[in-house]
Amino acid sequence: MKLVWLRGLALSACVLLAACAHREEGAVELAPPITILVSIDGFRPDYLNRGETPTLSRLAETGVLAEVRPSFPSLTFPNHYSLVTGLRPDRHGVVNNRMEEPLRPGVVFTLSDRVVGADPIWWEGGTPIWITAERQGVRSATMFWPGSDYELQGTRPYRWRAFDQSLPDFARVDVLLAWLDEPEPASFYTLYFDIVDTAGHRNGPDAPETTSAAAQVDAALARLLAGLATRGLEERVNFVIVADHGMAEVADDRFIELDAVVSAEMARVVWDGPLAGVEPLAGREAEVEQALLGVHPHGECWRKSEMPARFHFGTHRRIPAIVCLAEIGWRYRSAQMRAYPGQTRGAHGYDPAAPEMAALFIAHGPAFEEGVRLDTFDNVSIYPLIAHLIGVEPEENDGVLSDTARALVSPP
Repeated sequence: MKLVWLRGLALSACVLLAACAHREEGAVELAPPITILVSIDGFRPDYLNRGETPTLSRLAETGVLAEVRPSFPSLTFPNHYSLVTGLRPDRHGVVNNRMEEPLRPGVVFTLSDRVVGADPIWWEGGTPIWITAERQGVRSATMFWPGSDYELQGTRPYRWRAFDQSLPDFARVDVLLAWLDEPEPASFYTLYFDIVDTAGHRNGPDAPETTSAAAQVDAALARLLAGLATRGLEERVNFVIVADHGMAEVADDRFIELDAVVSAEMARVVWDGPLAGVEPLAGREAEVEQALLGVHPHGECWRKSEMPARFHFGTHRRIPAIVCLAEIGWRYRSAQMRAYPGQTRGAHGYDPAAPEMAALFIAHGPAFEEGVRLDTFDNVSIYPLIAHLIGVEPEENDGVLSDTARALVSPP
């Protein structure tokens, strides 16, 4: 059914785009498959049920659908790096969207500081799949995947673009299609959309603006499928469409005020939000632990070495001495950190087991069976799946291919 549908897209694309390639009737070109890894930041699986994402819904119906547990913490950069390294954040070292590195005193990693981010030290704990691919002779092209616009381990993707949030979704698709038109195109591509996450933060997961953003990404994916169809590639492409985390509703009257418990003279707040990281000042350790450790209204704090085992988190040097996790809908706040924006109705970073943090997974293409529904699995298992699809030997990782093997036409 899925190939019939894609052929239908090819015909529609001919009419709409007037760009059909003329191919000999019955001609079959044996060519290697193409794999496209798509991230829709902040896309919860239940967004598919709103009736505004026909392309994604059809891919799910005729392919593979699952809910995926993000790695802890359920934040953007840690999970995007887990998806492409197969390692949990405690191992690859991208432990938060904001980090401090003991080997770089006074330097703070943030999403917006590209100069700091270009230092390989932040990324060296893991080997992204595009580096493994390039080393093993498989060309890769990355469109805005977090971390992909830096040279890591002396290697870059064959094609890449520096992140530009202002570039519209359709334009991102067009860049990828242009790469496919090159004389020697890559075999593995990534594509990243951020507008669903942005809308979810500003308006909340249930807001019409968030649903509209999901519809916009869906339209961009329809454009991508049409572009593939006009190029005769629709039967060669394996899609793996993922989200890094979900989104939860929050409100401005649900803050846990860290400054009321530990002052700046007692400790330094490294992170706040759904997840807080606190570093006691020298000589104040016992006092800070007394104030924070344990269960408190709307949150719980642990020594980093005593965090629940299911989080797989607490050994990396970039993790502060005390980690606090708020209950869904609540956030930690400290004047030591940046002020919260005026309108914030959604957040993530909570317990990965919470339903609100679940992430989308759709797989579709010649490598996949039709109509498969997989049990929920950890997102680190997407890495060995991608390695299998593009034919590279994976690096040592925390995932297992058995989580997705049932969906493959030819499981290993």
